[in-house]
Formats: sequence, structure tokens, C-alpha cells
Amino acid sequence: MPRAIQLFVQYVDRVNLIVGRFAMYMIFAMMGILLWSSLSKTFFVPSLWTLELAQFSMAAYYLLGGGYSMQLDAHVRMDLLYGNWSPKRKGFSDSITGFCLVFYLILLLYGGLSSTEYALFYSEESYSSWAPYMWPIKMIMTFGIFLMLLQSIAMFFRDLAAARGRTLDGRPLGEGSVA
Repeated sequence: MPRAIQLFVQYVDRVNLIVGRFAMYMIFAMMGILLWSSLSKTFFVPSLWTLELAQFSMAAYYLLGGGYSMQLDAHVRMDLLYGNWSPKRKGFSDSITGFCLVFYLILLLYGGLSSTEYALFYSEESYSSWAPYMWPIKMIMTFGIFLMLLQSIAMFFRDLAAARGRTLDGRPLGEGSVA
């Protein structure tokens, strides 16, 4: 693969690693929010904001961690036939499904940008009694979708190289390096 593609893949992997590691620890913030929700309902006046903020935290958690999950190959895969295939055949199959994923994420990113723009322009608020502004979570979600799109493109290049029986740096598959 050309050096520009190799640098793109390295950069995207590095960014998703940093953001994904940050997102991993967001689960503790969400647990704290839900713990406070339980305590406030039991001992104090129930908080209006806890459930919705926990939902926002969860959305940020899985969308910011999506690219990192893809990078680690930690997503769910139906492995009925796939596990017995050769690395070249897996790369070919993954490049086709990766292309479909890139197309889907482009459409999702378009919708996210449109929704974020609307939330900013009209100062959109949630319809709950807490009524927080929606643009912060929509921006975070759109950024997470963007990172998944970049990681999908990086994975597509890796899979394309694997379909050709090579790694990104041009070595044959199986020489101790990752596709």
C-alpha cells in the first residue's frame, strides 16, 4: 500500500486508541450517576437529571468506543464459515462488508451533522422536565460516528491488503505482522 495510506491507518489507529481508552473509563461516570440516582431516590428528593444524563453517558460511551472496538476486532461476528477461511478470503469478504459499512456510516454521519446543526441553530432542548440542551450530546455522538467512519476506512485498507495476501507495508501475510 502507498505510504500515505499507511500513515492514515497509523494516525486513525492512534486517535481511536486514545479516544477509546478515554471512553472505557466513562462507564465509571455512568455508574456514579446511577448510584447517585438510587441514593437520591431512597434518601433524598429524587433528581430529575440522573436518568437522562446516564442515557447521554451511555450513548457517548458506546459511540466514542466504537472505533476502538473495531480496531481491536472486538465486535460480534457470525463465525459459521468465516473461521475456516484463509486470510486472503477473509480479507476479501471483510473488504466487501467494510465498503458497505463505510457507506452506512457516511449516511449516519450526514444525519448526525444535520441533527447537530439543527440543535445548535434552534437551541434544541430535551422534552424532559430537566430540559438540557441537546447539542453537546449530538456533537459527541457525531464525533463518535466520524471516528468509526475513519476506523472503517482504515480497516478497509487493511482488508484490501489482506485480500491481496499482503500486510499494509507490503510483506506477505504470516510474517509476524498484523494486516
